[in-house]
Formats: sequence, C-alpha cells, structure tokens
Amino acid sequence: MSISAADVKKLRDMTGAGMMDCKKALDEADGDFDQAVELLRKKGQKVSEKRADREANQGLILSRVSDDASKATAIEINCETDFVARNEEFQGDAENFLNVAFENDIENADDLLSVEFDGLTVEKHLEEMVGKIGEKIEVSKVVTTTSEGTLISYIHPGNQLGVLVEFDGELNDESIGKDVAMQVAAMKPLAVTRDGVDSSLVEKELEIAKEQLLNEGKPEHIAEKAAKGKLRRFYEERVLLEQKFVKDNSLSVQAYLEENDAPLVKAFHRLQLGEDA
Repeated sequence: MSISAADVKKLRDMTGAGMMDCKKALDEADGDFDQAVELLRKKGQKVSEKRADREANQGLILSRVSDDASKATAIEINCETDFVARNEEFQGDAENFLNVAFENDIENADDLLSVEFDGLTVEKHLEEMVGKIGEKIEVSKVVTTTSEGTLISYIHPGNQLGVLVEFDGELNDESIGKDVAMQVAAMKPLAVTRDGVDSSLVEKELEIAKEQLLNEGKPEHIAEKAAKGKLRRFYEERVLLEQKFVKDNSLSVQAYLEENDAPLVKAFHRLQLGEDA
C-alpha cells in the first residue's frame, strides 16, 4: 500500500513522532492508523527501556495552588538535556502531569504513574515522550499538600527550584508569603523549628563542635558549654524561623512575621532539580 505524505503528516500530528518514524510505522501497519499508533507506542517503550540507566538531571519544577490557597502541588519532571527542558511540547506535557497530580491529590511520583488521562496512564504518556524525543524522561518528585491555613508557592526563574510554604492561618498579604518562600529557596533550612531537626544530626553537630574545642586545648567542661553555643549558631543557620531574614538581617524570620501580624510557618517543601527528595 502506498503511503502518502498527507498520511505521514496526519500520524505525526496525532502522535508528535518524527516524520521517518511515522512513515515506517504506517508502512509496517499497511496504512492502518490505529496499528501505526500502537507501533509508535511500543517503539517508545523500547527506547525508554534502553535509556533507563541514563542520567536525567535536567528538567523543570512546576507548581499549582488552588484559588483559595488551601491546596498545592509541586512536581519535578526530568530529561537529559537543557535543550529538551526548554522545548514547548515538553513543557506542555509537564504542565499536564502537574494538573493530573493536583486534581487527583497525588502525593508521590510512583502513584502518579498509574493515573489515566487522555486514554493513557502517565507512565504510557512518558514512554510516548521518550519515543518522540529520544531522551530519558521521568517524573521524580510530586508533593501535594492541603491546609486549613494558607499555602504559598514560589518557583525560581528557570524552573529549577521550587518551594511550597504552609502558614498556620490566613495570610492577608501574599507578598509576605512570597518573601518567606524565597527565604526557603535561598537559605535551605532543614526545618521550621528546632523540634523538626533530626536528633541524630543535632548530636553529630554537638559532637563535632566539642571535639574541635577539645583539640584546641579547651577543658572538658568549657568545651561542653562552648559546643552548645556553636549549636545555637547551627540552629540560627538551619532552622527557618531562627534564620536571619534575607531582606533585613536585623530580624529573624519569626520576628519579621510577627512584626507584620502574619501567621507563623507550619511546614515547607523545597524541591531543587536533581536533588534527592
């Protein structure tokens, strides 16, 4: 059966696959479009399997917040090159995955893969993308959170860093929320308060500080006391509410919020491209 250029273009418009791949699929399917689409999907799956061990450290971080600021989702989708990350089609697919995660209250990347939209699961959509683009593509992080307070999102220009912040109450000035979200983005706190810092990390910091002081010749009791002072500085650097506010170092983040009659932060999520969750 003769395959026309119009047939190839039609299949390309349907699938987004390359012209040569569409021509080959139609030839193999004897002009049957449904069969050709299935062949292209299988090709995408094979390419996906071949590229499974490749590094995918480029990509995008996107977020969405409900109109009433009671629900928010952030997602990281990865590819191999910045060239693909800047591709409009890739960005459109990433937006689709974000919306699916948001609308279905998906809380992790594994759960997202099995959700269906437009007749296919997210996993199958990813395989199709791999077949079209020729790079490893994966969704590596998904966070969805709800709140009785206020949720704020911040995406750093370039979409390689994103933050969700939950405030313990109604936030009357969104710019205050954005300031705190930018603080989280820039200063990488470990927790909102001291209680949220892993106790094993605290013990390690205390041990290191004490050992340094003992090596300097300080007596045991002096080293013990001075180590606790160093631990306070550690908290000031790594605990959000105790950090110096980046826009005014004379204030802590907590003091900034209190000065503006804003609710305190209850939780935050920070996603950075390529970093472990």
